[in-house]
Amino acid sequence: MDAQALRARLAARGAPRPLPAIRAVPNAPLPPAIAAPAGANDAQGLVEGALVPAAVLVPFLLGPVSGVLLTKRNAHLSMHAGQVSFPGGRIDATDRNPEAAALREAREEIGLDPARVEVLGRLGDYVTGTGFCITPVVGLLPVGVGLDRLDLVPSPDEVEAVFVLPLAVLLDPAAPCQRRVEWRGRMRDFWVWPHSEHYIWGATAAILVHLAAVLRGE
Repeated sequence: MDAQALRARLAARGAPRPLPAIRAVPNAPLPPAIAAPAGANDAQGLVEGALVPAAVLVPFLLGPVSGVLLTKRNAHLSMHAGQVSFPGGRIDATDRNPEAAALREAREEIGLDPARVEVLGRLGDYVTGTGFCITPVVGLLPVGVGLDRLDLVPSPDEVEAVFVLPLAVLLDPAAPCQRRVEWRGRMRDFWVWPHSEHYIWGATAAILVHLAAVLRGE
């Protein structure tokens, strides 16, 4: 996939699709970080109270190792500790829009220069059990530049690691698996992506599933 194809797929993107019915899986992780597309049946009753607007940057690399850039949050954080995520966070009052918030957070968390990001568009919003409504903003990083040449400076207070989920894994429809856990009186479906070192689930995994479907033209 090249930059032109990526731009075309994002321009023709659709809304997130509902998850099919699946069997329950024992030993599921703690449920609050489960996410569902905003407006979907799975989002009903997922959280009590008002949602906090948030935005994440979904940084796409087309270089020596193409794929999506992800981070692992530090274990000592009070929110989503130790989880794999995209750079992002709350939308502040000073942010013009979700794109501005996502770019600001990426600079703060991993030292990514906003000038090196071509914003391609948004994916559908996701509601999380931790009380956020997340807007994913897809951004293309400089074509041909690998992770080691982005000159990233992860914040030691927030980020433990930065890595890439390869494009071949992202585009493989058999790669992510579906699981189910009970939360707030009903069964909730969620996704998990394979990785040799990291457990990718929750909102991050759900956004990756939607992105993968868009890139495959589904």
